[in-house]
Amino acid sequence: MTEDTAFVIEALGIVKSFSGVQALRGIDFRVRRGEIHALLGQNGAGKSTLVKILNGVHSAGSYDGTIRVNGAAIAFRTPGEARERGVAYVPQEIEVFEQLTVAENVFAGQTSLGSGFTVSQRKMEARAAALFRDFGLPINPKSLMASLSAAQRHLVMIVRALATRPAVLMLDEPTASLSGAEVTRLFALLKRLKAQGTTMIFITHRLPEVMALCDAATVLRDGRVAAELARGEFDADRIIAAMSGQKMQRMYPAHRTPDGTRVLLELADLSVEERPGAHLGVADVSFQLRAGEILGIAGLLGSGRTELLSAIYGLLPYRGRIAVGGKPVAIHSTADARRAGIAMLTEDRKRTGLLFNLPVGGNITIGNLALFARHGLISGEREESAAVKAMRELKVKARSSSAAVAHLSGGNQQKLLFARVLMNAPKILLLDEPTKGVDVATRSEIYRLIVDLAETGVGLVVVSSELEEVIGLCDRSLIMADGRIVGEMSRSEASEEAVLKRIAAAQAEKARGVVESAA
Repeated sequence: MTEDTAFVIEALGIVKSFSGVQALRGIDFRVRRGEIHALLGQNGAGKSTLVKILNGVHSAGSYDGTIRVNGAAIAFRTPGEARERGVAYVPQEIEVFEQLTVAENVFAGQTSLGSGFTVSQRKMEARAAALFRDFGLPINPKSLMASLSAAQRHLVMIVRALATRPAVLMLDEPTASLSGAEVTRLFALLKRLKAQGTTMIFITHRLPEVMALCDAATVLRDGRVAAELARGEFDADRIIAAMSGQKMQRMYPAHRTPDGTRVLLELADLSVEERPGAHLGVADVSFQLRAGEILGIAGLLGSGRTELLSAIYGLLPYRGRIAVGGKPVAIHSTADARRAGIAMLTEDRKRTGLLFNLPVGGNITIGNLALFARHGLISGEREESAAVKAMRELKVKARSSSAAVAHLSGGNQQKLLFARVLMNAPKILLLDEPTKGVDVATRSEIYRLIVDLAETGVGLVVVSSELEEVIGLCDRSLIMADGRIVGEMSRSEASEEAVLKRIAAAQAEKARGVVESAA
């Protein structure tokens, strides 16, 4: 790319280290005014570190090099200073105020919604409602953040960043927890912002999003710039080769459809209730999972997929019947689920998965300590040996088992959760967004792991917001809409178009029923 006065934000010669490990090695990164610029690379390539420098999360003085905004050298000491200069950032791992409302989260720290030292709740809620309406997001500004799903929380944080009408908006994996319909809505919003002159830096691991949305791309590898591409140069193989240093193999591993009939898990008329008579996303769900089967659950945001898995794993109370290996089981807690041979990988590794006060090894062994105990005492040597073995088997890249979890890439953090849930050798594995926020290479490793587990006889249930992932990986897919199973497709029958048509038909049928009952 040639030198140009139209660069709105630049990072020149950036070098950054953590505990002696060099994360960025002389990065030059430039974004032209009014473009959507993709920042790509595998986990650990340096993408998030770079945007945190551009946003003041890593303050001036903690790195070498120069940041320029509109040609002027800038030394951001805090994210607040960056916001004042029109640079906004939505991180992959968002932080929210659980016990405040959506509107209070959107305008936290702003004092322009009242008079004097007071803030008008009415004005704040009205302005938040207008923002959500403008952006086409059906979120109630009066709702508590604690009541929102991970996807809804992320959308709220995007609206928070946009509330100040920034000149530069940086989005780190914004679609990681969104359904197809939500991604479409977000893309429409980003295109509208671009037309209004907003410049965007878009971090993603999903190459189809780059092809559909972005004007230029920079690929990082091992803390260096591996490629700079204009839109006319976009090519999936070229981008993957720049990210990995080699050509990637087939994304979804070939595997045989299980021919056995042994049922591992059976649900009969399972419903999830928030209070008696009030369904929380799941109503009368029935299905069977066989040994060695990878069963997908496809559906849009709010269809009840996560609530279903949470009920099976004892995180939500349910009504109905659950049987494991043909025997009815009563699952009232996660301990009940584990005793029945069920394990679950959470969709939100930061909030409900990782323990950041424990090191890498402790995050693997926590919940499995009984395996290393004798006469009530835990053998530290056995625990350490098991953690190191799990790290080696899942190719976790960390300095040692005592390394801090916060310094690991998203892909390596995800591998820690896999190592933890697999340590007890479950018969049934529930995976909620198993590749959320991980790079192309780590996705390939996770897919291979899932297939390998299935071929040892483990039954897996996979929930993913990416229909392509469900269709490409799973032997059979159940389709959920409004808390119910509305269809089932084999791998040979399934396609994104067929799934979306079935969901739309179910929603139309429900709407007709509402109209008829009202009449």
